[in-house]
Amino acid sequence: MARTLMRFTGVGGQGVLLAGAIFAAAKIEAGGYGLKTATYTSQVRGGPTVVDITLEDEPILFPYANDGEIDFMLSVAQISYDQFKSGVKEGGIIVIEPNLVKPTKEDREKFKIYEIPIITIAKEEVGNVITQSVLALSIANYMTNNTVDNEILRKTMLSKVPSKVHDINNKAFDLGLKYAKEALENN
Repeated sequence: MARTLMRFTGVGGQGVLLAGAIFAAAKIEAGGYGLKTATYTSQVRGGPTVVDITLEDEPILFPYANDGEIDFMLSVAQISYDQFKSGVKEGGIIVIEPNLVKPTKEDREKFKIYEIPIITIAKEEVGNVITQSVLALSIANYMTNNTVDNEILRKTMLSKVPSKVHDINNKAFDLGLKYAKEALENN
C-alpha cells in the first residue's frame, strides 16, 4: 500500500491550505484517496499554518501523521518550520525558502534539505507572489516521485483558480518542476 505523507508550512495568507486541498483532490481524481488536515492559529494572516496531506492508494484509515512520519515538508516561514519540523522522518525531504527559513546544522544532518527560493521565483519569474502555492505543488509532487500524475495535478489546480490566471499558474507549475529537478540534480 503506497502512502505518502506531506506537510506544507507557512503563515496565514501564503496559500498552503489551498495547496493541500488541491493535492488531496488530485489524488482522488487519479483514483486514489487524498485528505488534508490543517492547523492554523486564530491570527489568520501571519500566524503559523500547517497542512498535512495524506495520499494513499487504499482507503485512509488514520488521517493524521505522527511525529517522525512525514516524508516531505515544504516551509516558507521560520516560525512554522521550527514548530512543525519534528513531524518529518529522519532522512525525509524538506524544501525551504532560503530567504526566510534557516535550518540548524543538526537539521541539515537529520533531513535532506533543499533550498528553493519559492517566493522570489513567484515574484520575479512568474510575476505574482500568490503563485507560490502552485510552485509548492509541483515541487512537492516532483520530489515525491510524482505521487499524483503531473497533468492530473495541473488540471485539478486549474479547476480551483479563476480562468484569467490560468496562464501564470501554468507558468508557476512548470517552473516548480524545473527548480525541483535542478535541486535534486545538484545535491
